[in-house]
Amino acid sequence: MRRTTGTYRSRAVALAAIAALGAGLLSGCADDGDDNDNSSGGGDSKGKTVVTVGTYGVMGFKQSGLYDEYMKQHPDIKIEESVIDPASNYYPQLLTHLGSGSGLADIQAVEVGNINEVTTTQADKFVDLSKADGVNKENFLGWKWAQATTKDGKTIGLGTDVGPMAICYRKDLFQQAGLPADRDAVSQLWAGDWQKYIDAGKKYAKKAPGGAAFLDSAGGLFNAAVSGSSEVYYDKSGKTVYKDSPVVKQAWKLATEASASKLSARLQEFTKPWQQALANGKFATVSCPAWMLGQIKEYAGDKYKGKWDVAAAPKPANWGGSFLSVPQAAKNKDEAVKLATWLTAPEQQATLFEKQASFPSAQAAYELPQVAGAKLPYYDNAPIGKIFSQAAKDSPTQVLGPKDAIIKQNFTDVGLLQVEQQGKSADEGWKAAIKATDNALDK
Repeated sequence: MRRTTGTYRSRAVALAAIAALGAGLLSGCADDGDDNDNSSGGGDSKGKTVVTVGTYGVMGFKQSGLYDEYMKQHPDIKIEESVIDPASNYYPQLLTHLGSGSGLADIQAVEVGNINEVTTTQADKFVDLSKADGVNKENFLGWKWAQATTKDGKTIGLGTDVGPMAICYRKDLFQQAGLPADRDAVSQLWAGDWQKYIDAGKKYAKKAPGGAAFLDSAGGLFNAAVSGSSEVYYDKSGKTVYKDSPVVKQAWKLATEASASKLSARLQEFTKPWQQALANGKFATVSCPAWMLGQIKEYAGDKYKGKWDVAAAPKPANWGGSFLSVPQAAKNKDEAVKLATWLTAPEQQATLFEKQASFPSAQAAYELPQVAGAKLPYYDNAPIGKIFSQAAKDSPTQVLGPKDAIIKQNFTDVGLLQVEQQGKSADEGWKAAIKATDNALDK
């Protein structure tokens, strides 16, 4: 459940594909509801209590059958989900509804890029879920729990998923380019250093088959590279550091080097051209959080089944993830808390991973067979449970700020996009990203 459009929620774009693990883990990555406003709770014509859930993209609860299972267990409950895409449209509307205290769903999803702002400025408008029956802090990754917890210990969101990082690659293209194709050998090509990933790309480019670029997007590389560090756009004191951050500057250098070396297909991720490029086999690697698996499968299609594989990323990192929160203004608050607690419990997160490839934020799920032994037939039976579990456990605790999402978006969708698609220099792109960010933050 990985998401950020552009950089907001990546999975908000692909169409949902649902299957059991034996048939291939698929990630739902598209709109699964109407692009209308969140409905309000109440009762339906049959007298059931209607619990409303407001989301963006595909959270996967519907597709995986979890809503149906909950309603089967609770016949007096009816769940209604409303979806607003993309997340960049969803979040401003959520803030508007929070401000007015009306128009809110009983449960509201919050993307990781926005969770800090919600936690620091809107916490009084949400229920403290740490006190809910059935919620166990120890079930969750410590850093994930901390992201939705205020300084005074109030937890306003329960984590649904995380985005541990890997590299998805076309092993057939690697073979044709004279690179190793075995996933362990591929992992060793760039182990420990994103620069080694670029170096592997330069070797690939010498014999690049069929005009296929090494990677899809400089923006995707940038996001992956910054996601492996604790402090990126903000430091621990809450001060913005995006202009001087060595992490941001190094990721920018990597991304622009990849573009200048013609390793990139120069695409903006999650757009129609990017989807079409997947379908036409126009690039060999993608920086691949767990939620990206479904996007690749959806758009590359059966034609490339068994040709894509999954290797470890150069460094442990996390890109993406979401939370479920219950507004104080929810009409069916008690039932909403029960549902949010159930949906984010380890057993349900394991089911979501099995059927939607949304990687659990509940570390207690990692030992369950649906996760620990998970393999993907589409990716030549890659042991994704093992790969992503290790990445999730090793990922650093990220310092998030209130405007993380918009800052990230300006670096990728303004600065790097100008470099990739408008022919701007790396320096010009950097200045454009800084200017756009300064304007967004009123600096």
